Amino acid sequence: MSTFPALWVDMENEETIATVKETEFTQLSNEGVLVEVDYSGVNYKDALAVTGKGKILREFPFIPGIDFSGRVVESNDERWSKDDEVVLTGWGVGERHFGGYSRYARVKPEWLVSKPEGLSSEQAMTVGTAGLTAALCVQDLLDSGLKPGGGSVVVSGASGGVGSFAIALLSAIGFDVAAISSKKSNDYLLGLGATKVLSLEEMSAPPRPLEKQRFIGAVDTVGNLVLARILAEMFYGGTVTCCGLASGAQLPSTVLPFILRGVRLHGIDSVMCPVEKRQQAWDLIAKYIKPELFKSIHAGTISLTELPEVAESIIESKHRGRYVVKL
Repeated sequence: MSTFPALWVDMENEETIATVKETEFTQLSNEGVLVEVDYSGVNYKDALAVTGKGKILREFPFIPGIDFSGRVVESNDERWSKDDEVVLTGWGVGERHFGGYSRYARVKPEWLVSKPEGLSSEQAMTVGTAGLTAALCVQDLLDSGLKPGGGSVVVSGASGGVGSFAIALLSAIGFDVAAISSKKSNDYLLGLGATKVLSLEEMSAPPRPLEKQRFIGAVDTVGNLVLARILAEMFYGGTVTCCGLASGAQLPSTVLPFILRGVRLHGIDSVMCPVEKRQQAWDLIAKYIKPELFKSIHAGTISLTELPEVAESIIESKHRGRYVVKL
């Protein structure tokens, strides 16, 4: 094969254009491992890059896609051999380095992890960066001492990829889960294991510095007023994990939840996260996410040509769960 398809994002007349083009191997980087990509995920950051709605890409033309699963074709590193099944998430791939929206990708060996045993390549990308981030959040809550039975854990952005996996994991572990969503139907979230659904309108109302205590823990993907209200409604000693800013980077809060209730706010990063933590998170997913939950969270498998339209729908919050791209 002399050429292969890839989605290139370019800038023309200050407008972002995403086009599937035949690509040559010489156009890829010269990193040490060549991977034949089977699937890639569609994350919020990917949607921002493909649509140009966010300043994700620093150079043009560019191949986005912040995660992928596939098989090693060539390797100059002893850690990886031909036909090894691998997964990549983070490390600036799809932002600073050509990403997964390509049939082939060249990457550094230390960016790869072995595909979790028992997961298909498609399931691994149904998890993808979103599921890994959710698992990192849940693992952090567990490490902070949270245990099932002590009260509710709230999840914002519940219908998205991170929120969906967070609900599924927390519920499977045994937590009572409150989901925050703008969707009119609650069937999807209740099916994942949420015990109650709170409206986004309610949870976006500007809070007082301290509100009635409702939650022992939280996974927040939204930021801004939603995060401020979650902090104000935490029980004494509760832990909030923050991993997103779908509603903005602002935090219109006060120090009172921290100094009067001992609330802890933990930032979760899945881009440069050490391999050991990644492996722990993947193990959590493999232990608790069952086949029927994959089916619930899997929103659809699409082609590269369908990707721009799906990316627009993600930006407009018209989706739920996780789309994967078949390369």
